[in-house]
Parts: sequence; structure tokens; C-alpha cells
Amino acid sequence: MSLPEMKSRISSACKKYGRDPASVTLVAVSKFQPAEKIQLLLDQGQRVFGENRVQEAAEKFPGWREKYSGIELHLIGHLQTNKAGEAVRIFDVIETVDSTRLAEELKNEMDRQNRRLPCLIQVNTGDEGQKSGVTPKDLDALFRFCTEKMHLNIEGLMCIPPVHEIPDLHFALLHKLAHELSLKKLSMGMSADFDTAIRYGATHLRVGRALFGSR
Repeated sequence: MSLPEMKSRISSACKKYGRDPASVTLVAVSKFQPAEKIQLLLDQGQRVFGENRVQEAAEKFPGWREKYSGIELHLIGHLQTNKAGEAVRIFDVIETVDSTRLAEELKNEMDRQNRRLPCLIQVNTGDEGQKSGVTPKDLDALFRFCTEKMHLNIEGLMCIPPVHEIPDLHFALLHKLAHELSLKKLSMGMSADFDTAIRYGATHLRVGRALFGSR
């Protein structure tokens, strides 16, 4: 669907659940997308984008940053510790902090580059062995380490529910965990379930296919 159609659907969902549309940010997931499709969204006014891979973002976005003001780039894929330096240089928000080792590397790189990026902790709400993210039971310890020892700016939580489960319970769990830690931002909800995510308090929707079409 077009960007105006997507924004209209988000606005309608917010109205249905008593939310202010201004409290929800659309993150256009541009991973693997051709330049012309991203360019179209930029020309329509979209400025917040999500990329999974550091190298792909490094190749695509510097030129657009020169042409378009206000671009905000979110890292929404797993970050290897050896890529932390490049991630801090390229991205504006890191949504996938998931270990003490990564938190240490990010802190060191932010100190070295004199950048203080807002971060989110990725929570593996389904406790899936093959998926990145801290388990709910280990979240508090990681949050304390990030904020009290590494002094990272943790603004919220992020999750990707298991593919074959209804997302409601996972979104509700993430909302509960964020509330317990007094965190305001919730990155959850994608093309197929953003309406449900808004119901459970999502502040950032990571939408790819619905905006760009199938790759």
C-alpha cells in the first residue's frame, strides 16, 4: 500500500484504541529493497527507516542523508560485537541490544566516537533458541547492567513474536515488562500485525512488506 494509506490505517487503529497517532512512529523496513522504492518513500516524506545489516545501511544511506534532511536510521537486526563501531557511526537508534558483551562494545564505541545513541533491548518473548534477544527472566539484569554500569540510554524494548503464534500475548508481555522498568518505547508490530501492536501500546511499528510489496 502507499505511504498515505499506511498512515491512514495507523491513524484509524490509534483512534480505535484511544491512542494519539502522533505517539506511533512508522519505521519503514528497507532491508533488501531497491533504491527506487526507498527513493519513492523519501520523496513522499518518510524519514524513519529500519535496516537489518550494518554493511547494507552503510552502502545505501550516506548519499540519501546528503539529499534529505531528518533521516533517522534504526538498526533492527542482530548486531555482532565486531560491527558495533560501524553501527554507532551509521545508525541513529540501536533497537537490538541483547547481551552484556554487546552493551560493553556499544558503550566503548559511543565513548570513542562521542555519540550517545538511544537504544532498545531486544526481548526474546517466545524464548526461541534460534532467535536473538534476552529472555524475559534475564531482562532485568541486562537492563541494570546497561543503565547502571554502561550508562547506555535505554529507552524501551523490542520484540519479534514467534512466526506461528498469535502476537497478542507477546505484545502484552513486552508492554508489561516495559512498564515494570518504566520504559516508554515499544518497538513491536510488523506488516501483518501492526493493528494489534498499536492496541498493546506500540510506539514504533517496523513495516516492510505492506509498504514496499514483496521482494
